[in-house]
Amino acid sequence: MSEAKEKQQQKQHSQNPHEAKPGKQEKGPKGEEGEKKVKGPKGPKAEVQAAPLEPSLPAPPPRLREKFFQQIVPALKEKLSLSNGLAVPRLEKIVISMGLGKAVTSGEKGKIEQAEKELAVIAGQKPVRCKAKKSVSNFKVRQGQETGLKVTLRGTRMYEFLDRLITLAIPRVKDFRGLDPTSFDNAGNYNFGFTEQTVFPEVNLETMTFQQGMHVTLVTTASNPEAGRELLNQFGMPFAKTAKEAKEAKDASDAVFAKERQDAKDAKAAKEAQAAQDVKSPPATA
Repeated sequence: MSEAKEKQQQKQHSQNPHEAKPGKQEKGPKGEEGEKKVKGPKGPKAEVQAAPLEPSLPAPPPRLREKFFQQIVPALKEKLSLSNGLAVPRLEKIVISMGLGKAVTSGEKGKIEQAEKELAVIAGQKPVRCKAKKSVSNFKVRQGQETGLKVTLRGTRMYEFLDRLITLAIPRVKDFRGLDPTSFDNAGNYNFGFTEQTVFPEVNLETMTFQQGMHVTLVTTASNPEAGRELLNQFGMPFAKTAKEAKEAKDASDAVFAKERQDAKDAKAAKEAQAAQDVKSPPATA
């Protein structure tokens, strides 16, 4: 009897192949009931909720920009005898450039990427790769070849870079004796350079593989070198004294020293005269 029952069950299963096997649950239809439930996080993490994001405060304005409008503009109006505040010379942009011609011609293309990263860290802005306008056989340069990097700063980044330049970079220059005050062009723009990029504290000395100089141009709206020099003086650029200024400073210091020496002589003579007078006229006895 048991064999007959097994044969009958096998026959029924062969006729209905989609029927569920005994011992297994039948899968429900796909849809709202048949979808799998999404399991949530277990443990203490489920109780922790994400804190609401607080609105971030805007960055404070650069301090040199505030100094320009609050202190430098009135001082330059008085110094340059200007009646209109819009006529006061101001800083328009700062251009930083690096020449990498030797690295390109010698086949060291990795230096371009390294210099590009360091210049981006220094300026806070991605530099542009400059290409040669024409071929020069003496320098082994071909037209269209990448030979340098350049970055132009304006607005907030310009004032922030100038602040870091004056307060951090220039004091780190070895044997610094002041910037050349004669490096102005006829339009009042100032040009100077660094022999190495390590004067900027943003450069990581551990990852630096070679020394690379850079050229910095401060573009102003001044109409002559004197106005441009006065503008940068107000910002705090440490210019070296010219021959005329050095002579005037020396003459002023010599005059102060001569006056102090004469005052000392006069005080000594007065003291000696008082002592001689006391000797001539002894105090009266009672």
